[in-house]
Amino acid sequence: MSTTETVPPDARTEAPKGERLADWTDGRLGVYNFRFLIRKVFPEHWSFMFGEIALYSFVILLLTGIWLTFFFNPGMSETVYHGSYVPLQGIRMSQAYGSAVHISFDVRGGLFIRQLHHWAALTMIGALCLHMLRHFLTGSFRKPREVNWLFGFTLLVMVTLEGFVGYSLPDDLLSGTGLRIAEGVTLAIPLVGTYLTMFLFGGQFPGHDVIGRFYSFHILLIPGIVVALLTVHLILVVYHKHTQFRGVARTEDNVVGQPLFPHYTAKAGGFFFIIAGTLSLMAGIAQINPIWLFGPYRPDQISQGSQPDWYMGFLEGALRAMPSWEFVVAGHTINLGVLLPAVVLPTLMMAVMALWPFLEAWVTGDRSEHHLLDKPRDHPTRTAFGIAFVSLYLVLFFGGANDVLAEKFHLSLNQITWSVRICFFVVPAVVYFVTRRICLALQRRDRDKLLHGRETGRIRRLPHGEFIEVHARLDREREYTLLTRQAYEPLPAPLTDPDGTPDPDRRKKVLRYRLSRWLYGNQIAKPTEEQMREAVSHLAHAGGHAALNGSANGHGPAGGRVSANGHGSANGHGSADGRAGIGAQRSATEGREPDQELL
Repeated sequence: MSTTETVPPDARTEAPKGERLADWTDGRLGVYNFRFLIRKVFPEHWSFMFGEIALYSFVILLLTGIWLTFFFNPGMSETVYHGSYVPLQGIRMSQAYGSAVHISFDVRGGLFIRQLHHWAALTMIGALCLHMLRHFLTGSFRKPREVNWLFGFTLLVMVTLEGFVGYSLPDDLLSGTGLRIAEGVTLAIPLVGTYLTMFLFGGQFPGHDVIGRFYSFHILLIPGIVVALLTVHLILVVYHKHTQFRGVARTEDNVVGQPLFPHYTAKAGGFFFIIAGTLSLMAGIAQINPIWLFGPYRPDQISQGSQPDWYMGFLEGALRAMPSWEFVVAGHTINLGVLLPAVVLPTLMMAVMALWPFLEAWVTGDRSEHHLLDKPRDHPTRTAFGIAFVSLYLVLFFGGANDVLAEKFHLSLNQITWSVRICFFVVPAVVYFVTRRICLALQRRDRDKLLHGRETGRIRRLPHGEFIEVHARLDREREYTLLTRQAYEPLPAPLTDPDGTPDPDRRKKVLRYRLSRWLYGNQIAKPTEEQMREAVSHLAHAGGHAALNGSANGHGPAGGRVSANGHGSANGHGSADGRAGIGAQRSATEGREPDQELL
């Protein structure tokens, strides 16, 4: 017979090894102070993934870039190629180009890593552009995120510059042509252009220093800046809380979603491997930047149909579309054919992007914090301006391929160039007008759905022979979301002093008034509370008695009145009590912390 001894409750037992390790770490690093991050809530929406794609692509860029530094030689001294690629044997080339070809053909897995690095760079820049566009269209740049918008914008500029510098390192004929263009653009800058060129190239183009200097920028300076900006950007995202779209139980004071651990961590980890796998598949089957076909760079040669990476396409198109205007001032030539498209235009585009949050806040006088996002349709002017900006970029992008388009489609190069010049002014204006009308139409459709219900697809025949489609009230969640959108209104017109005393700030007030009219004027108003009460009552009545009422649309009159469009009262729909029936929802998150609510 065996006996079992029970340890007294007050007896001390040794903690598990994991707990002891955690306690040891906390005693030196204070990791327990960061336990709140484990339950940090992140909302869910497909558009939020653009930032994650950029982040994961950057991780892959760092890993593949470190690997490539083991084999790449940035020297510009001349050498003769004797590698395994037969067409280039005996050709004189720089050490940089020779090492890039060596990586592609003689290093195991070298070509795959090169192409993975290049595809990851293109993907990261594209994801950052979409990420910025999403923030712009939804208004997430407003207070308190203006500074974080600047960090993100600077990050995009630095990553684009990093891509161009890395693209130039192999010293092949295509990248050398891009460097030649960069040298011409730098020289076109008044006053400082010559000094900047000497700093970059170390003398007359191409010189012997540019690849080595760009290599230092590419592997050390710019990546360090990008890592610092990315770190601060993510810290501010955690500090300010993540923005979210409007919906049930979502307010300016909470975040509805899933916690960082384990839900979000598991999904983010899986998404990283999806991105890595997709980029690896592209690197394995989709050839990109075959430098061995271009040959080494020579200043007296150029490839027909040469195109830069897509993110520099707008600059190429602007240069090709601009006429060759120049004039001389005090013995110095001002080349407008390069200065305007390659310096002034990009600077203006970047300035508009960077300063828009501050411009909108100044125009509207809005000083409140915003944690709920707009739908693009909720702000028609901002959305139209953003899409017109994208259309301008696309016009210039296709203008940079005018020689390829002329060859492939058997068109006149001059006609394509003139088309780009005309479209530069016409297309953004047309896109702006069409986009704004679409947004207003979507606002009107949302209003009609609230007032008249959704189309059910069910056809009913009335006693007098008329066929109508039955409408039904929107589900409460959808109705609540539409009703809680923020209504924007322009500033009131500035008043004139009755005493006739001139106002020194009147011009500024008039400018703000006109800009606010441009931003917020002519929007479709949301239904009023009275309209919603009548609408809900009407839809409830029409659902049970439409066949007996015999109204013009079969939905029955609201309160004995029939509107001209047959959907009841012109005032619309509403709930019986004016509150609960208008999509208002009782919060299902009572008792939880205001900023840590879960789905």
